Amino acid sequence: MAKAAKSITPPEKVNDETLRAHVGYHMKRAFNIVQADLTLTLKPFELRMLTYTALALIVGNPGLSQAQLAQAMGIERPNLVVIVDELERRELIVRDKVPTDRRAYALTATLAGRRLFGKANAAVIAHENRLFADMDDATRATLTDALSRIRKQEKT
Repeated sequence: MAKAAKSITPPEKVNDETLRAHVGYHMKRAFNIVQADLTLTLKPFELRMLTYTALALIVGNPGLSQAQLAQAMGIERPNLVVIVDELERRELIVRDKVPTDRRAYALTATLAGRRLFGKANAAVIAHENRLFADMDDATRATLTDALSRIRKQEKT
């Protein structure tokens, strides 16, 4: 026979003290805030975090191959195709065959792509300045350094 359910009153405030002891918990919570604000920041440009990242890398590395872009973004090549297709459809990049490798494509930003990136990048800089306004330059540099150290552990 099943026991009757006890009547328990939920706490007024959730105790997350155990989780707050973990750096990863703080990173995830902070990332959620950054990602939500970045999504709003990029919306007027019809870009998402991944399309902005891809466009930034292509603008900064003309002739970048799709394989290089996938590796730089840390995503699988098949997943990259959708992103590249979207940027190409919007005429923000062009995909040209690599003469020495018929299977490879070199990615280059168009003038429209470079212009859009310039505007979007300025908005992203403003987004970061707004979100990290209460951090001085030294604190921001320390945070960036700490995150970079974690990234160095990434398996390639």
